[in-house]
Amino acid sequence: MPGETPVRVERRGRVALLTLDRPEVLNALDSGLITALVDELETLDADDGIGAIVLTGSDRAFAAGADIAEMASLDYAHFAVHGQFAEWQRVPALRTPLIAAVAGYALGGGCELAMLCDLIIAADTAQFGQPELALGVIPGLGGTQRLTRAVGKALAMDMVLTGRRIDAAEALAAGLVARVVPADQLLATALEVAQAIASRSLPVVYAAKEAVNVAQETTLAEGLRFERRAFGAMFALHDQKEGMAAFLQKRPPDIEHR
Repeated sequence: MPGETPVRVERRGRVALLTLDRPEVLNALDSGLITALVDELETLDADDGIGAIVLTGSDRAFAAGADIAEMASLDYAHFAVHGQFAEWQRVPALRTPLIAAVAGYALGGGCELAMLCDLIIAADTAQFGQPELALGVIPGLGGTQRLTRAVGKALAMDMVLTGRRIDAAEALAAGLVARVVPADQLLATALEVAQAIASRSLPVVYAAKEAVNVAQETTLAEGLRFERRAFGAMFALHDQKEGMAAFLQKRPPDIEHR
């Protein structure tokens, strides 16, 4: 039944589908959901049989934000002692590609959760926003940092300072999302993308994801050095030999993920 557990998990071959399931509060992110989600993500990330993960919500909301009822009573000492959103810091360490399939509201922590994923596929109903200032706080899960890197300073300032929401079309134009599809095609498209990724050699996928992430964190010169080293390392893999042999022989490769 919906809502019995905060995160539902399905395995579809080499793809895992995680669905946020607190429909009564539009998937508001409370501590129980956060812990369950991160634990499930780490379990799947450790499974060599999983090559990609799709994270989604409901038609109405990917996640409408943090659970304010839970957060309202917290004080500075709580964050000083326990760390601010410490659970979330485990997500960027995942090696398996993580795809957000977003329909409806992705606001506050919901927008930040989508940005923690490696790419976002949005339904044409999606709305993204960072409304935290209206609550007397600022974004605390990457809304000032990842959003600025994704869409640039001008739009990030607009969204953070005014709380303005952007729709899927504007999010695509700004570079926040990778694709926009009709709402009734969202999950099928996200799973198709995930299956395409999962069909590739797992160590090669890991290397490609790491290299793109390095580009966000370092200089061009250092990023190019990293890329060249990683490219050369691929030639130690069985799947590189098989992939190139299959291309030359005009046949599908027999990928062994090693």
